[in-house]
Amino acid sequence: MKRSHLVLAVILVVLMVDQALKIWVKTHMAYGEEIKILGFDWALLHFVENNGMAFGLSLGGAYGKLALSLFRIIAVGFLVYYIRFLLSMKVSVGLLVSFALILAGAVGNIIDSAFYGLIFSPSSPHHGSLATLFPPEGGYAGFLHGRVVDMMYFPILSGYFPDWLPLWGGEPFLFFKPVFNIADLSITLGVMNILFFQRSFFANPGQVEPLEEEPIPQEESEVAESAAAGPEEQTENGPADEVEER
Repeated sequence: MKRSHLVLAVILVVLMVDQALKIWVKTHMAYGEEIKILGFDWALLHFVENNGMAFGLSLGGAYGKLALSLFRIIAVGFLVYYIRFLLSMKVSVGLLVSFALILAGAVGNIIDSAFYGLIFSPSSPHHGSLATLFPPEGGYAGFLHGRVVDMMYFPILSGYFPDWLPLWGGEPFLFFKPVFNIADLSITLGVMNILFFQRSFFANPGQVEPLEEEPIPQEESEVAESAAAGPEEQTENGPADEVEER
């Protein structure tokens, strides 16, 4: 498989899984509803929406939402350009896959922000009032103002901080609290793979630059040309003439 085809395959697989799960959750779950994954209490599908940042974070206001969406689009454009550059430099497959995961995750959340407000009715916390795809009355928001669907929730450990701990003593804690989606997971995996398994990318940032040929000194160049010449050419003005004169 060509390296460019591998990058495209990674992006398409992540986008299909991400969007399929989001659409299913949006049309089959009420807002705030939870479904256990494989019967585990600490692995849940928990339907929430946010204004576009990863792991349930948000940037307040309509202008903040628009700014975030535009920033994402610019970032995706840069990632596309940079991946094309990496392909031309023939870097490792691991580095290419990492950036493909980051790009796929960014595009996945942009799709929510750009189009979900146009194609979905609003989600409700009331059971029996699920969101509708392509509602006759239109969507709940305009272009680039849709909300990102999150659903993956892993409250693995909960309890209380010890009383002797400053500031948080006696307060409840929960690990892992953020709710995220496949796109967020894809971005995280791509970044972690670069940080932990592609350290040479930071240690030698010039490794992805094209190699420049060092100029050959003039004396070495003349010697090389002389060695490459045939015996007849060498005898015209070279050592052979000196032997004949002697």
